[in-house]
Amino acid sequence: MGQVPRQQAERGPGVSGGSAGRLSKVLVANRGEIAVRIIRALAEHGIASVAVHSDADEKALHVRLADEAIALGGTASNENYLDIEKIVRAAKETGADAVHPGYGFLAENAAFARAVTDAGLVFIGPSGDAIEVMGEKVAARRVAAQADVPQVPGTTEPVTSADEIRAFGAEHGYPVAVKASFGGGGRGMRTVAGPHEADDALEAARREAGAAFGNSEVYLERYLSAARHVEVQIFADTHGNVVWLGDRDCSVQRRHQKLVEESPAPGLPDDLRESMGEAAVRLATAVGYVGAGTVEYLVEDGRFYFLEMNTRIQVEHPVTEAVLGMDLIAEQLRVAAGEPLSVLTSGPAPRGHAIECRINAEDTAGGLFVPSPGPIHALQVPTRAGVRFDSGYESGDDVAPYYDSMIGKLVVWGPDRDTAIRRTLAALDELVVDGVPTTIPAAKAVLAHPDFAGVAFTTRWLESAVEFRAAAEAPPDAVEEDSDESSRDEVWVGGRRYVIPFFSPTAAVAAAEPPARRSRGSGTRRKAAGRPGAGGSGAVSSPMQGTVIAVNVVDGDTVSAGQVLFVVEAMKMENPVRSTVDGTVGEIGVAVGDVVTAGSRLAVVVPA
Repeated sequence: MGQVPRQQAERGPGVSGGSAGRLSKVLVANRGEIAVRIIRALAEHGIASVAVHSDADEKALHVRLADEAIALGGTASNENYLDIEKIVRAAKETGADAVHPGYGFLAENAAFARAVTDAGLVFIGPSGDAIEVMGEKVAARRVAAQADVPQVPGTTEPVTSADEIRAFGAEHGYPVAVKASFGGGGRGMRTVAGPHEADDALEAARREAGAAFGNSEVYLERYLSAARHVEVQIFADTHGNVVWLGDRDCSVQRRHQKLVEESPAPGLPDDLRESMGEAAVRLATAVGYVGAGTVEYLVEDGRFYFLEMNTRIQVEHPVTEAVLGMDLIAEQLRVAAGEPLSVLTSGPAPRGHAIECRINAEDTAGGLFVPSPGPIHALQVPTRAGVRFDSGYESGDDVAPYYDSMIGKLVVWGPDRDTAIRRTLAALDELVVDGVPTTIPAAKAVLAHPDFAGVAFTTRWLESAVEFRAAAEAPPDAVEEDSDESSRDEVWVGGRRYVIPFFSPTAAVAAAEPPARRSRGSGTRRKAAGRPGAGGSGAVSSPMQGTVIAVNVVDGDTVSAGQVLFVVEAMKMENPVRSTVDGTVGEIGVAVGDVVTAGSRLAVVVPA
């Protein structure tokens, strides 16, 4: 580890005086947008900040903004942002008196919370015991039952075999959700439509859960196919105050990960909204919770069911801030400093409506949401009233392929929901990201859809009802294509066919240094390098830059069209790569752990 001091301005006494003087320097154990958000909040409250970073993030925005920075080394997150010993040592070496975990990485790791407090530091979050109980989803279900919080049918112990999934499906019906016991955010989750999918779903869920959270345990729930995802913000302090601070709708999701969120959740009866809030308070009280947290529910047919509790600040917290006029990061600092909450009554009335669009470096063509890291040549943010953009990047920064794909969050407030929708669409038109394709077109498609305006959506709505322009349908200046369909490699990602254009040797050289790609309402420019001469050969190529995490075949295997041959992980997303033809596998050129670029040949399937 190496320390890089920053020129510090003279600091004040800490968060609003009094006991808050205990917080004079805080290490932020995270990166990207949330690290930037926390560092700026610390500066506003006269608290010095310490950033930590990997080798890939040496010049990242959160590092540039912090008063001090510590290099943790390595590139993969387990070498830095997930290394408890390195982070605690960095906090001690820099004289920090507290650690803020942000969200993701170690934010819901009980061992990390305990390591911080054992080192004599303040952990800005709940206790390790509370994280352990609520972070382990099976244990959380038991606490929810004791707190009289409604739940969907599910297992009370981790599952270890596909036969258990089939038995559960036979009893409760399909689809069944296989979910990570020690994490959230859609990672380590698979939906099983029938008994034939149980084996693959269990393997994939356990593999992804282990990689994302360091624990591969999974459990089962009956999957509600027509539900909305609504969450309640709670806060608790060390003085015995526990309150709920409104709700958010997070139903617009792809791959079980949220794309658009809003507050308050539209169209809910007041009695249902209040019941969810009161249940969230009962749950938090039952575990002696302290700090910010979110209780998530599925809402279907006028009833709500406990989903999970996130023991951290949530990605979508800005929409709650917008309608309540609060700074939830500042509230975390108050609680960590031993002060009482600034709001002591549950359910404060929201003012207006707020919408958040997650702007990720992903190519949405054909609804694929393919991770697309690369340089941001220019980032232009709207300056209209009611618009906020939380980001971990500026013009000239690189979106690395090793971490989450989020570039930033566009948060828009309006006096009512209709105004907020119109204002968000206008802001999306004005938001420009040059260099990488983003989810801006997807966000526009969502907000312009009559179902969204009419609150006629569920968690499955985006992937089943919203049409995304296919790559081949993009305007001429958006996608560079070869006119010969046979001269392209084909892959399957997420059950969809994806075509990688063939380039001549000259074009392939040009593709090594792709031109700026613009992502805004008008479309997305992208250019993918293919392999000359591969077209029509049955070549199987990677649709993105990433790491090979599964090789399911060996040379000589007979495969069928649509069969998963490889799994490539990019920016925390697993992407199955399938054969496009029936045939025999040969020329496998990769192994588990290999890093591949977009268009890299993985194998050849000789057609039958």
